[in-house]
Amino acid sequence: MFKRAEYERILQRVREPRRLIQVVTGPRQVGKTTVVHQVLEDSGIPGKLFNADAVPATQGNWIGQCWQRARLIMQGKGYSEFLLVIDEIQKISGWSEFVKREWDADTLSGINIKVILLGSSRAMLARGLSESLMGRFEEIRMGHWRYAEMRSAFGCTLESYIFYGGYPGAAFLTDDVQRWKDYIRAAMVEATVQRDILVDAPVGKPALLRQLFEVGATYSGKLLALNKMLGMFQDAGNTVTLSGYLRLLNDSGLLAGLQKFSADEARKRASIPKYQLYNNVFLSIYIDSTLDAVRSDPVLWGQYVESAVGVHLLNEAFVHRFEVYYWRERDLEVDFVLRHHQKVIAIKVKSNNERWNKGLEVFEEKFHPHASMVVGSSGIDLETFLTMDMMSLFG
Repeated sequence: MFKRAEYERILQRVREPRRLIQVVTGPRQVGKTTVVHQVLEDSGIPGKLFNADAVPATQGNWIGQCWQRARLIMQGKGYSEFLLVIDEIQKISGWSEFVKREWDADTLSGINIKVILLGSSRAMLARGLSESLMGRFEEIRMGHWRYAEMRSAFGCTLESYIFYGGYPGAAFLTDDVQRWKDYIRAAMVEATVQRDILVDAPVGKPALLRQLFEVGATYSGKLLALNKMLGMFQDAGNTVTLSGYLRLLNDSGLLAGLQKFSADEARKRASIPKYQLYNNVFLSIYIDSTLDAVRSDPVLWGQYVESAVGVHLLNEAFVHRFEVYYWRERDLEVDFVLRHHQKVIAIKVKSNNERWNKGLEVFEEKFHPHASMVVGSSGIDLETFLTMDMMSLFG
């Protein structure tokens, strides 16, 4: 069975002496549970996984029951250590307080239960971790599947990855595009909206949130002002509402609104968002076309290519914690600007049909980035770029 890169990191940490809770975060359907099952099988440490997905949110004592069961198994079998895993932990209201209580009790009593927590809602997990578990955990982030992983696990070609995205759960359905689209909508979009966003956050207009995602997905790689979006929706509310919903979509690993790179923080926040998906799978389910048809349209294929580059950057940014922006002044633009510890990387994506502009040169003169590059024709080829470790650029 294919093992994602995070497998080795989790395995190494659970084999260390008990010091910190391991928190594995990431969007739905990226393989968090599968990876942890692999770790349970290979670690040599006895353990058990509990899933909170179907547990009522008010049943906080359920966490204590899981812990007590782990203690009883450990005591009954005479184990010197035990690995307790709780999946979708954020579903339980006040979960972090219950986890803190049990973890601290084991620490005080010298009980060697190691803990892995998994969750798909970044916002809910972040609140719980910052409120109660500060200093007691470390986070391992998992993004959507990379091109190199899809190629290794499923023999995915570059063009197929750009169109179908990095979603292994539906790789066997791509011969029937409509069936594939229906499955993605149900298994990824609706599951995330219904079971994460609407449960975890106050959303007054769920239909508007869905509309925002659909339009934002089709604009992946493009700029569109929120006030212009208002005219596209019925009962749209205001730009503050849309901005809040866009943050929820970003926190769920679906859609980001990139800000313009600027030394002025106020100008960043006031900038027109550039929509960028976390997975190109969402672009294809809302565009009524096939891979062959998209490939034969230079303009549309150019959008797919730029969106695929953005997908790679956003997921690497989530895992490695760097920032992603865009830059534009009049007709000059840089498609992506990365920043990490004050080092800046400028990236221009160039498809075969695109005319060259001086945006990268002007950006270099104005901001003096640590590095800059062109991806595509006359630069780094796309396949090479999509297999690169982005953190190496900041070295």
